[in-house]
Amino acid sequence: MTTTIEVRAPSEQSEGTRSQVQRWLKNIGETVQENEPLIEVETDKVTVEIPAPAGGVLREILKQEQEEIEPGELLGTIQPVGAETAETTTAAAPAAASSSKPVDSSAEVRMAALAAHAEALSTGRSSPAVRRLIAEHGLESAPIRGTGAGGRVTVEDVLAYVASRGAKAAEAQARQESMPTEAEAAVAGRRVPHTAMRKRIAARMVESLLHTAPHVTTVFEANMSAVIAHRAAHKEEFQKRGVSLTFTAYFLAACVDAIREVPEANSRWTEDALIVPDTINIGVGTALEGKGLVVPVVRNVQGLDLSGIARELGDVVERARTDKLTPNDVRDGTFTISNHGVSGSLVATPIIINQPQSAILGVGKLEKRAVVVTENGEDRIVIQPRCFITLTLDHRVMDGHRANRFLQVLVERLENWS
Repeated sequence: MTTTIEVRAPSEQSEGTRSQVQRWLKNIGETVQENEPLIEVETDKVTVEIPAPAGGVLREILKQEQEEIEPGELLGTIQPVGAETAETTTAAAPAAASSSKPVDSSAEVRMAALAAHAEALSTGRSSPAVRRLIAEHGLESAPIRGTGAGGRVTVEDVLAYVASRGAKAAEAQARQESMPTEAEAAVAGRRVPHTAMRKRIAARMVESLLHTAPHVTTVFEANMSAVIAHRAAHKEEFQKRGVSLTFTAYFLAACVDAIREVPEANSRWTEDALIVPDTINIGVGTALEGKGLVVPVVRNVQGLDLSGIARELGDVVERARTDKLTPNDVRDGTFTISNHGVSGSLVATPIIINQPQSAILGVGKLEKRAVVVTENGEDRIVIQPRCFITLTLDHRVMDGHRANRFLQVLVERLENWS
C-alpha cells in the first residue's frame, strides 16, 4: 500500500479569523524537500507559510488557491520518494512468503522488489501504485503518455497529466473570473480584483458594525504639550538604547490608566456575562502599503514602563511592515488603538471595533490650534498642539458616561505627563 504524507492547515487560529490558500509554491508532480515552504495561507491578519512535512513528490492538491480552509484541514498529500518501489515490494511479498527459506535480510527484500519491478517493465504493465493513482483521479480513459520502458506509464506520468489538467482548469476559471459582470461592463475604467485580505477586512467590518455590536462614539480633545516636552527631553536617551519613542507609545501607557478606571473597555461581551481579562493586550492598527491593515498586539502593557512599551511597540510594528508577523503576533488582543491621524485625519467615526473586543481608541492628527484659556480670571487665546481622541464602544458593554470617564482619565494622563 502506497504511503502518503498529509499536508494540513495549522491547527491554531485566532478567534474570529478565516483562512484561505493564497498560493501553492509547488505544482503536482514537483519534488519538495522537508521543511521547504509549500503553501502560503492568508488570513485577514497575517500571511504564513506552511512547510512540507516531509520530502517527496507533491501528489495531490485538495484545496485550490483562494479556497477557504479550516484549522487542521487536509490540504494535499506528498508521496515519499521510493513509495512506488515500496508498493512493488509489497506485491512481491506473497511469493517470498511461499519460499521455504526465511527472509532474514533487507537485501533479499530489495532484490525481490527489483525483480518484480523489472518484470513490470518488460511486460509493459503498470505498477499497482500507478493503477491506484489513475483510479483515484478517474483517469481510466485518459490519454496519458507513458515515458517508461516500452511506453509504460509511470507515477510521474500520471502526476504530470493531473498537473497539466489542473493548470488548464485554473486558466479557464481565471479567464471566467476576469470577465466583467454586466454592471461592471457599463462603467468605463479598469477592473482591480479584490485581494484576499481586502475581502476579509470588508467581511469583518460588515459583521462587526451591522451584525454584532451597536457602535457609539464619544470625542474628546487633548493638549499634547506635556507629552511633546517629555518626548523632546528623552528621545535621544531612548535612541541610545535602540528604542524609538513614538507618540503612540504614550497613548498605550495612558490607556492602561484609563482601563484600570473603566475595565469594561478591556472586556468582551458574552450572552451571560462580561469577560474581563487580567491582562491588557493592546493591538495597534498598522497600514501596509498596497495590502490593507493588520493589528499586531503589544502584550501585557500593564506590566511595562514607557521604555518597555516603546521597545515592544517598535519591534512588532517593524515586523508588520516587513511582512514578518507570525499568527501569535496578532492573537489575543483585548483593546485596539487606531492612530489614523498619521495620515492627516482629524476625526474618524465610527472606527469599527475589532471583534470580539468591546472598544477601539482613535487618535487624530496632532496640530497647533488656537484655544481660549483662563488665567487669573482672564481669558486669553493661546496656541497649543492638540488632537481629537475618540472612543468607539460596544453599547451593550458600557454606556456613554463610562466611555466619557475612560477618555477623561486618558486625557488627564496625557495633559499632565511627568
